[in-house]
Amino acid sequence: MSIEVIPTGRACGAEIKGVNLAQLSDADVGDIRAAWLEHEVVYFNNQPLTIEELERFTLRFGEFGFEPYVETMADHPNVIEVRREPDEKASPFGAGWHSDWSFQAAPPAATILHGKIIPPIGGETWYASGRAAYRALPAELRERLDGVSVEHSARGPYSHEGYKATRGDERTMKILPSDRAYDSQMHPLLRQHPETGEPVLWLNSVYSIALHGVSDGDPDELLKILLDWCVRDEFVYRHRWRENMLTMWDNRSVAHLARGGYDGHRRVMHRTTLAGDKPSPFVSGVAQTH
Repeated sequence: MSIEVIPTGRACGAEIKGVNLAQLSDADVGDIRAAWLEHEVVYFNNQPLTIEELERFTLRFGEFGFEPYVETMADHPNVIEVRREPDEKASPFGAGWHSDWSFQAAPPAATILHGKIIPPIGGETWYASGRAAYRALPAELRERLDGVSVEHSARGPYSHEGYKATRGDERTMKILPSDRAYDSQMHPLLRQHPETGEPVLWLNSVYSIALHGVSDGDPDELLKILLDWCVRDEFVYRHRWRENMLTMWDNRSVAHLARGGYDGHRRVMHRTTLAGDKPSPFVSGVAQTH
């Protein structure tokens, strides 16, 4: 392996050194994918990429994902500019725990974010490993989860009502609210990772609105317990950004949130996603097919 991988020492995350993301060999791509699957979140310092180079990097790992509800860049329909101006009062985009677009039938496999303008304070991204959260589940709680599904919906931030409630009209980024946000999608609570085969506790506080198939106890109470469990400190990595840093995370196994703390400063990032597949459930160590 030509790259150097330096784990964060947390439940997820690693820095990768020794590679130029604008000039990747096939071997580099294979090594990066292996590190990404192992550590769930990987980041690269000192990568001054153009938007076209970011697009080419993304396509080395798969096809672009579909971006609903947020306007993409005019000449780059697969790139979102995540921008917050110094005088904005609305909370940062992505400020609640979520897995990107988990309300889709086939949510993104990965999200890739490139730092263009980074404030001198605040602005961290926090990541919570659903793989680590599953591994640490108490036996009595784990036994309650087989066959349980999670209903996901975009209605919270992207319905017309949610758009107003989250002050979407005050953002520099153009949000595209729609009645389609009331649609919902059922996904397994215990998801089998399609590449590693590992079980993942897969839900999030922004898009997961209800549990179905709970045979023991109150589904709403269990949902709250699990949402709190997934973001316990021992499962979380707190990521600090630098200008020209690129970070790629596995959307199939981690949730994330964008922290504030940089009012009065501009923050600009460029974001792409990789197309994913329909989540498959994990039951007693056996993947179930659809």
